[in-house]
Amino acid sequence: MKPTIRGTLAAVLTCVAAAAGAAVATPAAAVGTVPVPVPLDAAEKSLHMELPEIRGEIPVPAPGTYEGPRYVEGRLLPERTVPQLPLEAGLPGATVRAPVPEVLGDDHGHVGVSAPASDLRTLGPGLGPDAPLTPPHPDNSGLPALKLPQAGLESPAVQAVPGGVNVVRGPGR
Repeated sequence: MKPTIRGTLAAVLTCVAAAAGAAVATPAAAVGTVPVPVPLDAAEKSLHMELPEIRGEIPVPAPGTYEGPRYVEGRLLPERTVPQLPLEAGLPGATVRAPVPEVLGDDHGHVGVSAPASDLRTLGPGLGPDAPLTPPHPDNSGLPALKLPQAGLESPAVQAVPGGVNVVRGPGR
């Protein structure tokens, strides 16, 4: 087998392995939050009582896709010279479940409060300046004309839909 065929075959196998690895890693990266349990088991055992269960969710920020500069006819500099950079993450969530003793018995009920994690999308500020020159004109011997400089500031944006707080009362574990 020639070295060029070996090199090509090695490159193809490497690409296939990378694609397979990316396919396996995609569901874990698509979760968006990392669960954070608060370990209270040791305190329960040492105090001989049932303590609340506390769990949290911390969002994992991920860069979004941005729209780059866009060239417009009649301008020397493109629009969005400094583009708005998006960031997608989430608002943290929490779940607390605590025992509630029954008045007429030894059983414990539970009451829980849950605030689910929700998506958060942000856009940073952007800038779109324009040069104080026009594009070259054939009427002016191919030279640009002077004009007033312009600058536009694109405001940042925040978009979120936070979930409500759920209160649940139920039987013991």
